[in-house]
Amino acid sequence: MTRGLDVLLAGAGLVVAVPLLLICLPIISLTSAGAPIFAQQRVGRQQRHFTCYKLRTMRLGTVSAASHEVPATAVTPFGAFLRRSKLDELPQLWNVLVGEMSLVGPRPCLPSQTALIAARDARGVFSLRPGITGPAQVLGVDMSDPEQLSRLDQTWLQNRSVRAYLALIALTLIGRGRGDRVRAR
Repeated sequence: MTRGLDVLLAGAGLVVAVPLLLICLPIISLTSAGAPIFAQQRVGRQQRHFTCYKLRTMRLGTVSAASHEVPATAVTPFGAFLRRSKLDELPQLWNVLVGEMSLVGPRPCLPSQTALIAARDARGVFSLRPGITGPAQVLGVDMSDPEQLSRLDQTWLQNRSVRAYLALIALTLIGRGRGDRVRAR
């Protein structure tokens, strides 16, 4: 239903993103050790694993876990800005362009998030491509509550439309919702 829009908008987004990436990548490299692009295995459509790309916001050596399970001290100062501004998500436009993700859908989880995987599987959510944004993100629901998150994902599955897709993108672009939370100190 929205794959054509995904390709069109992700392609246009990448054109706009290149100058931002050319600014962010060296800043990440200069302010913390490690590669500026973070690549991590995530669970996608039909529970197939894929490599999800983001700008690195955490210190090198941080445990590979869901954001809400990582201490706030793991986030670099520039990483905090990237997360707040959602610029850390820009490399995922590539994931959208190649068909591993959609602009709108359930956030892709880690293979280790078994409770969320089970809850999504029970609700048929894995028939969707995971998204950069979605109803849960706009409402400020993170991955720390698998049941609530999977219910919102199921609502998207049952009620998605081009209008809702465009509305969620617009709400994300104007700053509605927040990035994935990290554990308080």
